[in-house]
Amino acid sequence: MNAYTIACTMVLMATGSLADRFGRKRLYLISIALFGLTSFACGMAGNVSLLIAARFVQGIGGGAMLICQIAVLSQQFREGKERALAFSMWGIVFGAGLGFGPIIGGAIMAMLSWKWIFLIHVPLSAMALLLVAAGATESKDPNAQKLDIPGIILLSMTVCGLTFFITQGPEIGFVSLADIAIFILTVICFLLFIRAEKVSSYPMFDFSVFRIYTFSGALLGSMGMNFSFWPFIVYFPIYFQHALGYDVVTTGLSLLGYTIPTLIIPPLAERLSLKYRPGIIIPLGMFTIGSGFFLMRLGIGQEHASWLTVLPGALVAGAGLGLTNTPVTNTTTSSIPESRAGMASGIDMSARLITLAINIALMGFILIAGIYTFLSNAHYGNSANRHILSAKIASGNIPLQPFYRQALVHGFEWAMLYAAIGVWVLAAISFKIFKNADR
Repeated sequence: MNAYTIACTMVLMATGSLADRFGRKRLYLISIALFGLTSFACGMAGNVSLLIAARFVQGIGGGAMLICQIAVLSQQFREGKERALAFSMWGIVFGAGLGFGPIIGGAIMAMLSWKWIFLIHVPLSAMALLLVAAGATESKDPNAQKLDIPGIILLSMTVCGLTFFITQGPEIGFVSLADIAIFILTVICFLLFIRAEKVSSYPMFDFSVFRIYTFSGALLGSMGMNFSFWPFIVYFPIYFQHALGYDVVTTGLSLLGYTIPTLIIPPLAERLSLKYRPGIIIPLGMFTIGSGFFLMRLGIGQEHASWLTVLPGALVAGAGLGLTNTPVTNTTTSSIPESRAGMASGIDMSARLITLAINIALMGFILIAGIYTFLSNAHYGNSANRHILSAKIASGNIPLQPFYRQALVHGFEWAMLYAAIGVWVLAAISFKIFKNADR
């Protein structure tokens, strides 16, 4: 997982710059082919080292594919209603993958083997190659000059270092010499990157775009979704399986309440954006996500909690994501000159994935801290034992007696409160920035 995340985040901005210069469709086709080939390599891996290496290269293909698909959509559909329809369809497919991917993946593993989790992407990639080759039109930045090689290298190293620090820090030790050295090198690369972009005649990352209020307001929407909704889905199955005692299939079905709205809402979100402006809909979507988390927190605190007590909040949070996701992507790409569509989608997806990586780590930390506090308040064991036990309870690596389940629920209450407050704060800031745009 970490190998994929590190590789995916480090190529996002570089891909946007390369797509603007060499052609978005061309790079999209290359990225799909790379993703398909590396998926085959993952499925055929004979040992863990080869699997991790293949996953890293697969992450490069996946990150590039993500940027290019948005850049191609942005260029091919430019008119208001046509563009709204295209991005709403993109949002529906996005929601379908989120909602049904885990269930389909579980069925594949049950009927075949883990290898087919990767091998299934090979025919899908081949189909995508044919469809993109036949249907997408080529586009590039007509004013593109020479590549900003120093910017590409320095930003890729910065993002790689930051993601590595976040994802591997718990294993290496955040205060270890190795992790501190990685953090210092990451900061140095970032400072050198800022310097390189200021002196470049055609920078890959144009800092002036943040003066465009609609772009900055929408970018906070990207961060808001990945501050709350996306990292929580990593931990939500733990609640159903270990706090409620559900099996894998029941857990997957219970998660549909969290994900199905993301399949239904996007077309409505685009219509509302056209009618009421993204400056209203994006902050409203984030506020709705936060409200959903607050309702879920109330649901898990019920005496006889079940999937039914969690369902109302899960539906509200999912609806909030559906309201936010496609208007954010549409707004970030449409508020910047069309010639820099690759850069715009790169910044959008970089904000999403970096925020996601940070908050997966933070939410896990808060979950464990909530469990630890519950054990401390009950004077259960000494401090060292409580730390070890908290981690085991959070990951489900221990049979959960009723007392441990209460501790796990307490930890989830902390995580849900963190997600709700965080996305509400970002919603308020986004609304304020959009108001500046109106003025």
